[in-house]
Amino acid sequence: MLKGFKNFLMRGDVIVVAVGLIVALAFSTLIKSFTDSVINPIIARAQGGKSAGLGWQLGQTGNKATYLDVGSFISALIYFLIFMAVVYFLIVVPYKAVQARRGITVFGDPTPAKTCPACLSGDIPMEASKCRYCGTEQPAKPDRAAG
Repeated sequence: MLKGFKNFLMRGDVIVVAVGLIVALAFSTLIKSFTDSVINPIIARAQGGKSAGLGWQLGQTGNKATYLDVGSFISALIYFLIFMAVVYFLIVVPYKAVQARRGITVFGDPTPAKTCPACLSGDIPMEASKCRYCGTEQPAKPDRAAG
């Protein structure tokens, strides 16, 4: 039982995912600090005056529970966009390049599929002669030269 667990953990995909997760968490901390220290003050300053940030006080003045903080939402959106760009350009793109050198296509375009007329499953390969879900015979692939 432990040998099977060890084999599972030592598969290349699990290691790649674990390293990617660790790198993403490290970047998350860095980007969170950037948005808290640089972006938030810029957004708060956009409100002007002595406001607590970019937003509106809906209840009693000074009550943080009733402050509609639009600036925090904008900051979170900027954080998300920066984080996803970092993950894409520093993890996904290099991973795709390494896998391409190994002859493996990852994160590629989906293969063409057709819909089964009987059960309406939409992910049947174009070359399939039977539906994988209901077993219905599939129409033959149209011949482009005949048209």
